[in-house]
Amino acid sequence: MKTNTIFLAAFLGIMLAFNGRAQSKNKKVTDENGREKLLGQVDKEAFLKDSFASWFTPQYDGFEVDRKEVKKFQKKLKKYDIVAFMGTWCGDSKREVPRFYKVLEAAEFPMDQLKMVTVDYIKPNYKKSPNGEEKGLNIVKVPTFIFLKKGKEVNRIIESPVSSLEKDMTAILVQKDYVPNHSEVRLVPMD
Repeated sequence: MKTNTIFLAAFLGIMLAFNGRAQSKNKKVTDENGREKLLGQVDKEAFLKDSFASWFTPQYDGFEVDRKEVKKFQKKLKKYDIVAFMGTWCGDSKREVPRFYKVLEAAEFPMDQLKMVTVDYIKPNYKKSPNGEEKGLNIVKVPTFIFLKKGKEVNRIIESPVSSLEKDMTAILVQKDYVPNHSEVRLVPMD
């Protein structure tokens, strides 16, 4: 019963997030030390301006996509939705999120099927978003990229890929034998 309740809460949170009623995008705030951060739902455009471009652009431009690997999952990927959680304050997020965008673009993934949510680092809102999109999803490490098919979580990449983003996505979408880093934080075990 508890598992069903957790799954239902997660599913409803994801569905609310995808229907566009959750919040406006690209909310930038400044903390008490004058540091900029993004909170809530964002798109790539938010990372291309202000202080965020100083880490996003070099990571994005400097990353070489393994196009041979992308071809293995490209067609299947379009049947999925992705919900991603990251922190603009987090080193792993600053490295992986620009690369993830580049892989998705190489795969010609429809960006309206991606929901990117930025979370806070200040207590009591640590790893929380303003509208609670993370509720019921067990977001412990960021970034976390959750792959959904028909509203159900299939798998996730947690914090950093095991091999590479492209190879991990092949394992999730084609081979179905992927075990992520920090797999103990997953919400729903694989079937």
